[in-house]
Amino acid sequence: MVKNNEKRGFLDSFFKLKENGTTVKTEVIAGITTFITMAYIIFVNPSILMQAGMNSKGLLGSQAVNSGLSIANDPVIGAVFVATILSSVVATLVMGLFANVPFALSAGMGMNAFFTFYVVLTLHYSWQAALSLALISGIINIIITATKLRILIIKAIPQSLRSAIGAGIGLFIAIIGMENGGIITKSSDTLVTLGNFKDPGVILTVIGIAIIAVLMSRGVKGAILIGIIASTLIGIPMGITNVSNLKTIVQMPPSLAPTFMKLDFAGLLKPGTDGNIISILTGLITVILAFSLADMFDAIGTLIGTGTKTGIFKEDDFEKSNGGFKTRFERALFADAIGTTIGSFLGTSTITTYVESASGISEGGKTGLTSTVVAILFLISLFFAPIIGIVPSQATAPALIIVGALMIGSVTKVNFEDFSEAFPAFMTIAFMPFTYSISNGIAAGFIFYPITKIVVGKSKEVHPLMYIIGLLFLLRFAFFMG
Repeated sequence: MVKNNEKRGFLDSFFKLKENGTTVKTEVIAGITTFITMAYIIFVNPSILMQAGMNSKGLLGSQAVNSGLSIANDPVIGAVFVATILSSVVATLVMGLFANVPFALSAGMGMNAFFTFYVVLTLHYSWQAALSLALISGIINIIITATKLRILIIKAIPQSLRSAIGAGIGLFIAIIGMENGGIITKSSDTLVTLGNFKDPGVILTVIGIAIIAVLMSRGVKGAILIGIIASTLIGIPMGITNVSNLKTIVQMPPSLAPTFMKLDFAGLLKPGTDGNIISILTGLITVILAFSLADMFDAIGTLIGTGTKTGIFKEDDFEKSNGGFKTRFERALFADAIGTTIGSFLGTSTITTYVESASGISEGGKTGLTSTVVAILFLISLFFAPIIGIVPSQATAPALIIVGALMIGSVTKVNFEDFSEAFPAFMTIAFMPFTYSISNGIAAGFIFYPITKIVVGKSKEVHPLMYIIGLLFLLRFAFFMG
C-alpha cells in the first residue's frame, strides 16, 4: 500500500507503479525490449500490403515483389509505412494510458496476409474496399466490447477452436513466407514444390531463417529484427539488397496522403463477382465475421494467456467482465478494437495486440508505462524510412516463417484425445493453408464442431450461437461458393 502523504512523481502516480510493484527504470527497459521484439512489423507490413496493390504502380502479388518497389521510392508504400507506425503509436498509447497494461499493438501478422492474399487477391476487393472491411470489423468489436455481447461470444466459442484458429493462421503465414522467399513454388503436377536452392534469393531466405532460429533458440532479445537486419546486410554482396538509392539514413517521413481516408464502401458491393446480390452480401458478411473473429480471439488469447500467467490480470477480472470498462481486461479489449478503426483510417490492415509484448512483461513490465515507451520508440522510427526501404522480401520472408512457427504453438491447447474436439480443430487448421483462406478455416471449424458434438450425443456442450453461425457458414458453402 502507498501512504497518502508519500510524495510521488507524476509517472509513479499516473501509472500506479508502486501499487503494481514496479519502477520507472523497469518499465522503460520492458518497453525497449517489447519494441525490439516486434519492430520487424515496420519491415514486413508494407512488403505484404504492397502485394495488395498498395503501391504507386498498382502491382499485385509477385509482380509487386519482383518490381523492386520500396518505401524509399514509392509514395504509396511509404504511406503504408507511416500508417503502420502511427496506428501502432495511437493504439499502443490507448492501451497504456487508458487500460494501464503493458501490451503493445501494431498491424497483425496473419490479418495483413488475410487482407492481401484473400480479401484482395482472391476475392478481388480493392485495397480501399478492404480497408473499409477492416473498419467495419473494428466498429463491430468496439460495440461488442462495450456491451455484454463480446462476453457471450467468448463463452460460445470452444477453447479448441480458439487455439486452432491461431495455429491455422501460423501455417498460412508460413506458406506465404516460403513463397515470398522462393523456398516453395507452383507446380503443375503437385500444386507446390521446392524452389531453386541455387537461386541467391532462396539462399538468402534460408540464411535468414537460420539466423533467426539460432538467435531465438538462445533466447536473444530482438532475434527477428536482428535476423532481418543481418539478412539485409548479407544480401548486399549477393546482389539482392539494392542500396543504390540509399542517399541518407534519416529523413522526414513520407506523406500519409496516398492512404489516408481512402476507404471505399461502394466497392464492397462490386468485388468482381457475378453480380448476385445475395452472393455478394453473404460473402461480405463472412469476410467481416472473419476479420472480427480473428482480431477478437487473437487479442483475447494474447491478453488472457500472457496476462494471467504473469499476474497482470486476475481470474476474477474475467468473472467481473459483463460489459463496459470496469476491469483492466475490458479496457484492454477496447484499446485493441480502437486500434483497428484507427489503422483503417490511416491506411493499414487490422491492428491487434502483439504476443511479443510478453518479452517486455518478462523483463518486469506491469503497467501502461511500458506501452507508452513502445509508442515513443515507434514514433521515433518514422524518421528512418530510407534505411528500412532497402530491406528485400527475402529478408522479411524468414520473419513470416518464424512467426508462423510461434503461432502454431497454440495447437498444443487442443484436446486431441477427444475426437469431437480434435476433428473440428484439425479442419480449422487444415483449411487455412490448404484453401489459402483464413475465412474458410474458421468456417470449417464452426460447421464441424456442432456436427461432431451432435453425433456423439454432446449437443448440449455447444452454445446456441455456434449452431447459428455454423449454419450460416454451411449455407454459404452450399449455395454461394463455387
